[in-house]
Amino acid sequence: MKHLFLLLFGLFCFQNSYAQTTQTSPINGVQDVRPDCVAFTNATLFLDYQTKVEKATLVIRNGFVESAGMNVGIPKDAVVIDLQGKWIYPSFVDMYSDYGMPEIKRGGGGGFFSEQFVSEKKGSFHWNQSVQPETQAESMFMVNNTTATDYRKAGFGTVLTHYQDGLVRGTGALVTLRKGLENEVMIQGKASSHFSCFKGTSKQSFPASDMGAFALIRQTYIDADWYSRNTENKAYNLSLQAFQQNKSLPTLFETKNRLYSLRIEAVGKEFNTNYIIKGIGDEYQRLAELKATNYPFILPLNFPDAYNVTDILEANLVKYTQMKHWELAPTNPAQLVKAGIPIAFTLTGLKNKGDFWANLRKAILYGLPEMEALKALTHTPAKLLKTEKTVGHLQKGAIANFLVTSGNIFHAETVLHDNYIQGYKHNLQPIITTDVRGTYDLSMGIPQTIYQFSLKGKLENPNGLIERTADSLKITPKVSIQGDAITLSFNLTPKKPEAGEVRLTGWAVGKNWQGTGENPQGQSFVWQASYKNAVPNDSIKPVPNPPAVEVGKLVYPFEAYGQENLPAPQTYLIKNTTVWTGEQDGNLTETDVLVTNGKIAKIGKNLPENGAKVVNGAGKHLTAGIIDEHSHIALYNINDVQTVSAEVRMIDVINSEDIDIYRQLAGGVTSSQLLHGSANCIGGQSAIIKLKWGEAPSKMLYSNMPNFIKFALGENPKNGNSGFGNTQRYPQTRMGVEQAIEDAFVRAKEYLEKKKKGGNSFRIDLELEAVGEILEGKRYITCHSYVQSEINMLMKLADKHKFRINTFTHILEGYKVADKMKAHGAGASSFSDWWAYKFEVKDAIPHNAAILTQFGITTAINSDDAEMARRLNQEAAKTIKYGGLTEQEAWKTVTLNPAKLLHLDDRTGSIKVGKDADLVLWTANPLSIYAVVETTMIDGTIYFDRVQDEQAQIKLREDRARLIQKMLQAKQQGSPTQKPAFQKLRRWSCCADTHSLLEE
Repeated sequence: MKHLFLLLFGLFCFQNSYAQTTQTSPINGVQDVRPDCVAFTNATLFLDYQTKVEKATLVIRNGFVESAGMNVGIPKDAVVIDLQGKWIYPSFVDMYSDYGMPEIKRGGGGGFFSEQFVSEKKGSFHWNQSVQPETQAESMFMVNNTTATDYRKAGFGTVLTHYQDGLVRGTGALVTLRKGLENEVMIQGKASSHFSCFKGTSKQSFPASDMGAFALIRQTYIDADWYSRNTENKAYNLSLQAFQQNKSLPTLFETKNRLYSLRIEAVGKEFNTNYIIKGIGDEYQRLAELKATNYPFILPLNFPDAYNVTDILEANLVKYTQMKHWELAPTNPAQLVKAGIPIAFTLTGLKNKGDFWANLRKAILYGLPEMEALKALTHTPAKLLKTEKTVGHLQKGAIANFLVTSGNIFHAETVLHDNYIQGYKHNLQPIITTDVRGTYDLSMGIPQTIYQFSLKGKLENPNGLIERTADSLKITPKVSIQGDAITLSFNLTPKKPEAGEVRLTGWAVGKNWQGTGENPQGQSFVWQASYKNAVPNDSIKPVPNPPAVEVGKLVYPFEAYGQENLPAPQTYLIKNTTVWTGEQDGNLTETDVLVTNGKIAKIGKNLPENGAKVVNGAGKHLTAGIIDEHSHIALYNINDVQTVSAEVRMIDVINSEDIDIYRQLAGGVTSSQLLHGSANCIGGQSAIIKLKWGEAPSKMLYSNMPNFIKFALGENPKNGNSGFGNTQRYPQTRMGVEQAIEDAFVRAKEYLEKKKKGGNSFRIDLELEAVGEILEGKRYITCHSYVQSEINMLMKLADKHKFRINTFTHILEGYKVADKMKAHGAGASSFSDWWAYKFEVKDAIPHNAAILTQFGITTAINSDDAEMARRLNQEAAKTIKYGGLTEQEAWKTVTLNPAKLLHLDDRTGSIKVGKDADLVLWTANPLSIYAVVETTMIDGTIYFDRVQDEQAQIKLREDRARLIQKMLQAKQQGSPTQKPAFQKLRRWSCCADTHSLLEE
């Protein structure tokens, strides 16, 4: 008892001393100076994540580490605490928290259904409310002991906190989690700068898309740089000033998924910024590409629960990728570490912070080394925040943030006793200095009766058992032990719960217990428990860690039909087939095609094999791959809301794992132009991709990709049917559409003139840069169009400003203006036979594409629809039925002609020596409804094969069944499950109606 009293007294004195030494406010009363130095001895001490010292001493003074290690001298004024058998770790650091921040009032965010065009934030700030670099966590921070308790229980002593609202969120503050005043716990006021892919609570209409968000962030970088250089003709802007000042801080960027992390890297390269990425737990799916970024990642440990797949119909609602992620998500930390990617952990993302330890131990079970786990919780976050001198370790000079545990902190049976923060003790679970486990003779009752009483199990929380030999009675009492005090309650007649409970209260006397009791009738008595012997060894040995788990293979892409290894280019010899050259040679029968290094090397009969892999083409047809000039697949979103959105780019929102890529490969499509939608008079910049299933977005893009931009005329941009909910956005009429486009080019001309002059006063405008590139002949226009009058209008406007419309897409009244289009030099990309889906297509005819072709206009057939793109060969065939085109002319509408419209005909679109080996082998004439794709090749690599597809379907079914059984087993073992939910398939289109611009 004396030892315990001294221990508690010393701790009380110490934890009051730190407040005294750091206090700046007046003292109300008499100053109470206490000892300020404590030495913790005989502990297993981790000086840092990799330095473990046995029988060590830790000396702290005034909230800092004075000395630590073996053979450390104990100062004469130190209070000594013996931690024999205990372990000491540095407290953890969480880099991604909103601890102490005001509550963010969530509401309907802006977008298509918002009519707020300007910021409602008053003052000299950025025009867009989602850009708030002036926000400072240090001025908003308030200590929150309730939240801090959850962090402390998880082992954390320091957090980086920031206000998590908007795309540009301002600065974060580094604070400790001790009880105290705000100025006492603040370590660093401006410790970091924060960005995100989430717009936040801003109700402004822009940005309404992720590509708009990236464009806004890029423009803000440019504006802040301009603001810092320009000394004349600029309005005072606190936001831009703060943005520039924050650049020197460690910069954290919250992503939406692993593919967006790659786009964030592109922004970082453009503006010479290295980011720390706050991930979501799916990083293992793109490990190689993320490793190449050289970015560290902050990882949540929010592993998904298994799905309840007991019901067969409900199980069908669960996608294969969801099942696969459930299985592989716990491997994420281990895989990143193995790849050499620095990681830190955060509690953010956990529904219940109490799940942290279970999930961390699960990550260790799935391959994460314990030392790497400790590094991710201490050293790495401290290093990334450039505070490694003071937090994340227990070397001399560090802040005294440390944990006292009963043993190895990563073992399930280990107890976290205390979390010291700035030297201030926060008790989590009392340290038990005496092992009370054993067997006792228990005497109690009236008259006195002898029972056998035992305490077994964990030292900190043993389980009790009361037995009576005479009648084999066994009772499990409720036991509570607090230091030297014990309470028990139990029913001596378990079969008669109405009999009531006996209650015992007592205290320790040496190894024995004694005290007073009371029976259910209220009679008091004296009881005592005499110690007999220690508990058997088998009851106190630690629970062994479960064996390592086995998981399925990772597939690329992380989608159904993904492959364990990406396909590689080979040398192929396609023999004895009918070759649709698409050139003057027409169709060549019984001909060979040699593919080498991703190119078409030779075309001819009886070509030598020379080690090439031979593909039997007998009775089959070989064509160039189909090119879809107008597509919206493989995109996360396609529209933003501004009248002119020329600054947004489709390359920022490519979803390279869209299942429609694979489906279209099965239909012979090898290339697609991914277009912005038609909500804007001038939309965003296109991306032209090859459908390289499994590759990352950047590897799908054409090298030296021609620059395109989407324009739109008619109902959609004028918002005539109110499909977007806006009633205020300009324009509201077809006349307004013309004026909006006219105004953009007038502004662009003025912009280019200023650009020539240059100087610090010149501000780069991403919107006008893109429009200006049209005037300079560096960017081509693809224009959504239907009505004759509007088609004429845009050509006249183009002639006026001396540029050319490259392609009118849809162009369903093109047959009325073919002569004018030819004179202007415009091409056409049309539907084969779509009509009657809205008013402005009432004059559409299925002969349109053939008429335009026969008039000498380069004409393509496009899809604008994920489903139609799978059968563009049949859409091309309709031009024969309705317009009388030849087979060669018809086939060019989906191969060479779109290649010409995209300025790629020197690389693809036909079978010619030197061109890219983008080839499709068909089982029959490709214009036949009976033709089936056997093989699709891109750059000499096979991305679809009919035989492999059949095998993939079997493998997919088997792996899905395996995962279902694994989930059923998890449920049987008591693991929590979640209910399957229907997920709406998200597909984009810009023609059926304006609602489909949002979601089909």
